[in-house]
Amino acid sequence: MTAKSTKTLKKVIAHICLIIASVFFLAPFIWMVSTSLKPLTQIFTFPPEWIPRPFVWKNYIDAMNYIPFFTYLKNTAIITGVSTLGVVITCPIVAYSFAKLRWKGRNTLFFITISVMMIPGQVTMIPLFLLFNKLNWIGTPLPLIIPAFFGIPFYIFLLRQFFMGLPNELKDAARIDGASEFRTYWQIMLPLAKSAVLAVGLFQFMASWTDFMGPLLYLTNPDSYTLSLGLQQFQSQKGTQWGLMMAVSTMMTAPIIVLFFFLQKTFIQGITFSGIKG
Repeated sequence: MTAKSTKTLKKVIAHICLIIASVFFLAPFIWMVSTSLKPLTQIFTFPPEWIPRPFVWKNYIDAMNYIPFFTYLKNTAIITGVSTLGVVITCPIVAYSFAKLRWKGRNTLFFITISVMMIPGQVTMIPLFLLFNKLNWIGTPLPLIIPAFFGIPFYIFLLRQFFMGLPNELKDAARIDGASEFRTYWQIMLPLAKSAVLAVGLFQFMASWTDFMGPLLYLTNPDSYTLSLGLQQFQSQKGTQWGLMMAVSTMMTAPIIVLFFFLQKTFIQGITFSGIKG
């Protein structure tokens, strides 16, 4: 067998393995969408039926009345959008400072930042709640938004790795041309890191959009509930209506899938190149 044939065979085997793996990953999502379109009598049939008979599109209309869907959607979109904006503003500039600037205590502070990643969220849950309570933020979305503007350690680390992979000659050339440090960051380094910043933004979008624990801790007014919390609260009070629940879950998942579909190339580039140099 020639080297070219061997290489082709390896590619075929790799693609077959990826297709098989993708089936296992896609099966739960396909089942969710299928269940959202089924009549109640077909949901628990055995053996399971993947194709609804008939397609009950009314489940989606009823689902929007099942909970105050558009109120929860608006709350979720505001919290997700503002927190994502906070992350993509603050994390890149902190990461650039750690990667490209020389200042006293930089390595120590970066070590502390990385160490924070090792602390389980359960450890800081009560202290943070007490802090936000002292600030009178409990019952408002502020605890879910403001922390993002102070940076997330994992995102800072990810972006630092990307900035370290960019050549220092670019920064030196800008300095020779008289550019300030901030201008060098804003006009030269940040555009080059666009893929990594978008990857971080997508991470934060997914984390905030699907967050359940944060809203459960800090939101007390039903009018300020997010989709994940509102859906759980309604389920606990009114019981589970599986067709409607799956319809709402599909509508919650769809924005993330659509966003990833359009940004997948940039997202993969950002993750791949974030480990060039460390």
